[in-house]
Amino acid sequence: MPRLKLASLYLALFLVSFGAWSTSAQTGSTTLQSVVTRTMAGRRGTVVMLDVHSGAMLASYHPEVAARLLAHPGSSIKPFTLLALLKAGKVGAHTALVCKRPLSIAGHRLDCSHPATAEPLDPVAALAYSCNSYFTSVATRLTPQQLRDSLVRDGFASVTGLAANEAAGTVALAHSPEELQLEAIGEWGIKITPLELARAYRDLALSSPGNVEGGPAALVSGGLQGSVAYGMARAAQPASPMKVAGKTGTAAAEQGAWTHGWFAGYAPADNPAVVLVVFLEKGHGNDAANIAREIFGDFADGHKPQVAVQTKGGAR
Repeated sequence: MPRLKLASLYLALFLVSFGAWSTSAQTGSTTLQSVVTRTMAGRRGTVVMLDVHSGAMLASYHPEVAARLLAHPGSSIKPFTLLALLKAGKVGAHTALVCKRPLSIAGHRLDCSHPATAEPLDPVAALAYSCNSYFTSVATRLTPQQLRDSLVRDGFASVTGLAANEAAGTVALAHSPEELQLEAIGEWGIKITPLELARAYRDLALSSPGNVEGGPAALVSGGLQGSVAYGMARAAQPASPMKVAGKTGTAAAEQGAWTHGWFAGYAPADNPAVVLVVFLEKGHGNDAANIAREIFGDFADGHKPQVAVQTKGGAR
């Protein structure tokens, strides 16, 4: 299937009826759809919000873009790199490294932007802080085949079934340590659709409740909760007792000298009900997290009884 450029995708939105998608997406969530439309008004990008348990679409913005856009995911892919490392036994709960901060790989300048710390970071903190130094260091413990196979198993090279005429992502096999490192942080070799990312984070959400402490899914969940609580995705936390788990991503665009911004996550963090993915053309991860905060805030306001129960139950 030929790849469409971003401009063609946005033009297609004006030629394709939105009605069929929005009708199937409505599960009593017209308020969520309204806030998504209002929050994204005038922005170039896409939003998808899924029901965790049914997988149904609750709200969307520019759904054709969500189904057909292929882009590097940046740091939004790191939870799945961490899963690959944990499941292969290449890192454990206590595998800690000191962030070296300045980082350049194959011409890519990838300096860490999280708060400076002299303390070694374990996998949970490294994910929360989105530490490029940590992830590119431990990534070389995997073989290129191990990383590729794990990402494919997580659904990043197949359609989701959530839309017609969907594109499928691609996951390349690295041929050098540098390519492996860049693929591990979503800057080379992997292109995905926003729908694929939403499906993958839904899988994370489904595996998060009731995890055995210290298992791979529990460590990833802890990192995603930490990302919003104190890490690089802090902007996604709404002014609500409801806790959010999620990850930002900022990835270089192929079309020019700019970046695209991602946020992917779920809420409530301890008992997930919804998954949200935000993609902004010519943006940064923090920009996408700000959009997510407004949408999560509206969801929390509309589901206060459930949020109260979740918070009382001991949200971290």
